[in-house]
Amino acid sequence: MTIRSYNPADPADLVAEAPAPGAEAVLATVARARAAQPGWLAAGAGGRSAALTRIAEAVEAHAEELAELVVREVGKPIAEARGEVARTVAIWRYYAQAPFAASGEVHETAGGPGLLLTRRRPYGVAGLVTPWNFPLAIPTWKAAPALAVGNTVVLKPSSEAIGCARRLAELVAGAGLPADVFTVLPGGGAEGGTLVGAADVVSFTGSTGVGRQVVRTATDRGIPVQAELGGLNAAIVLPDADIDQAAAHLANAIAGYAGQKCTATSRVVAVGEAYEPLRAALVKALAQVDGTSCGPVINEATRDEITAAVASAREAGAEVLTGGGVPERDGWYLDPTLVAGVPDEHPLHREEFFGPIAVLHAAADLDEAVALANDTPYTLSASVHTRDLDAALAAADRLNAGMIRVNAPSSGVDFHLPFGGAKGASHGAREQGQAALDFYTQSRTITLLPGGAA
Repeated sequence: MTIRSYNPADPADLVAEAPAPGAEAVLATVARARAAQPGWLAAGAGGRSAALTRIAEAVEAHAEELAELVVREVGKPIAEARGEVARTVAIWRYYAQAPFAASGEVHETAGGPGLLLTRRRPYGVAGLVTPWNFPLAIPTWKAAPALAVGNTVVLKPSSEAIGCARRLAELVAGAGLPADVFTVLPGGGAEGGTLVGAADVVSFTGSTGVGRQVVRTATDRGIPVQAELGGLNAAIVLPDADIDQAAAHLANAIAGYAGQKCTATSRVVAVGEAYEPLRAALVKALAQVDGTSCGPVINEATRDEITAAVASAREAGAEVLTGGGVPERDGWYLDPTLVAGVPDEHPLHREEFFGPIAVLHAAADLDEAVALANDTPYTLSASVHTRDLDAALAAADRLNAGMIRVNAPSSGVDFHLPFGGAKGASHGAREQGQAALDFYTQSRTITLLPGGAA
């Protein structure tokens, strides 16, 4: 089988292709990575830090080339693509300092001379399975901490982002990492499943169904696993909010990069008197979003799934306030869409549609708004829009989401802070920051006692 990646803005444009290597090749790659891991750990803090710094410099030196590749392969608007490359550089630089951080603690013995130590050590081979929507940043925020603490990495990227992953691997190799310390393996489900079944620690970002199987496989093997599975993210707008500002934030979170972020807003809850002005302002803001900032969805199947969901909601009595159509242009584009009056059990309420679409709700008060926002099987991020600090704090305390942003789009991420969701949105430890360094290491307790008289 051959893996092919096409330009979603120009489906005739083949960006990259590679043969699927098969299960035996995955096992052989993991074996080589496992053999290379002791040497990588022995490079010490200075060696690993210098290597990660060189990777950051290599990515930075090819920033515009990489941004253009991201635009071409996954349809990301150029401004966002440049932002992703800059973030990728910053992540490599951030984790380049991590090898020098304390890896444990010293404790007193319960009695008598000696030392008690705790020390964090790498697992061995980190198996990473990553999506297409952030084809440089997500592989980096998984690989960089794993490498920093002394693991080797085998990365299985999405089939729709193999070009970006392959170019990242070339830059990493050019930065002087030893052979088999960082390997990219294109492939499909068979290769991903084999990697999960062979690695020593696993990190996955992708669909809920596949992620749950990854968790089951890794758990059955008794190895650590984290999985990020998306979210149905809500934005709450209170009557005292700056409505125009809130509408601008929401339009960005709904339609920026065609809503293809796991932190995108898919449900908007307007409280009390905010409903009518927000409805008008948000319809206007979404209508002004153009293809330059929205971009296409990743493929034809996704576009057709979303248009079918809009048609189904309309048949069930919902009102399409703006959008819902398909522009007459090449590529898998959709008009940014806002729908109101969607029945409670409709899929738009219960499933993640990875596109520029959101449902508008009305709530009588903050209590009802929080209840609506929490009424989902999974929430990664939520936003609250208000000038009232007490209301913001009350909402932040009661929203069941992994990340809560006040007077900001739900779609922002700070790479040095823990990243993860609530309920079915995430499994296992958080990603990013110190949390990632903890995830890719295990704690060992060491007892040192005197050896006795000579």
